[in-house]
Amino acid sequence: MKSPLSYFSDLTDPRVARTREHSLEDILFIAIASIICGAESWYEMEAFGKAKEEMRQP
Repeated sequence: MKSPLSYFSDLTDPRVARTREHSLEDILFIAIASIICGAESWYEMEAFGKAKEEMRQP
């Protein structure tokens, strides 16, 4: 099965390189997953991402 993150790998990141703390693919995946799980604001998306951070595989 193809990784869900692979669908975002061809996107161009419009952010300035020196200010990137997280990959664009990770941000998009967290945003989509959090919305599916019921997040309704940026703050809820952030909380979702932080709650799942320790589950992330290296």
